[in-house]
Amino acid sequence: MGRDTLKVMGASNHCDEERAANDYYGTNPESTKALLRVETFDHNIWEPAAGHHLIANVLKDAGYNVKTTDLVNYGFGDEQLNFLECQDVFDGDIVTNPPYGISTEFAIKALELVKPRHKVAMFLRTLFLEGTKRYETLFKLNPPKVVYVFSNRQVSDKNDDFNKGSAVSYSWVVWEKGYQGDPIIKWISSK
Repeated sequence: MGRDTLKVMGASNHCDEERAANDYYGTNPESTKALLRVETFDHNIWEPAAGHHLIANVLKDAGYNVKTTDLVNYGFGDEQLNFLECQDVFDGDIVTNPPYGISTEFAIKALELVKPRHKVAMFLRTLFLEGTKRYETLFKLNPPKVVYVFSNRQVSDKNDDFNKGSAVSYSWVVWEKGYQGDPIIKWISSK
């Protein structure tokens, strides 16, 4: 594929346009609904990169008690805090689409802040699973329990426009704190 084709398809690493402010890329609500069809969570969920509440609203609609915070004030009344500086253990699960540039740090911090047997679910590019440094600092010590790879392309967009195409593969990566073993790979669809 040519560079122009990849731009049209939304492969952000091939685009000339600026990255979104604060690395915000909204999560299509259908992506979160697909996760809820295959995974259950503790009644209490923390969405620490709440952005425009696209994940949080789906979780709330499904009956979960959702705590929403973000580093940036997007006008939704969230507590403004730096998740990477948090120290308090959370009594529940964490579900989020972290800022891509610090997604490894987000995963490590989330696993630090949940109690044993609680879950961390992150909407990530599937290529997040590769890399020696990430393996050594995250996956070797904390293997995910399940990776849900989307069989259809998902769009994560800085303008919350989910009607365009994408050349990027996304997955929900789900950890259960304390899990040791090989991850299970499953395919899901938002259709």
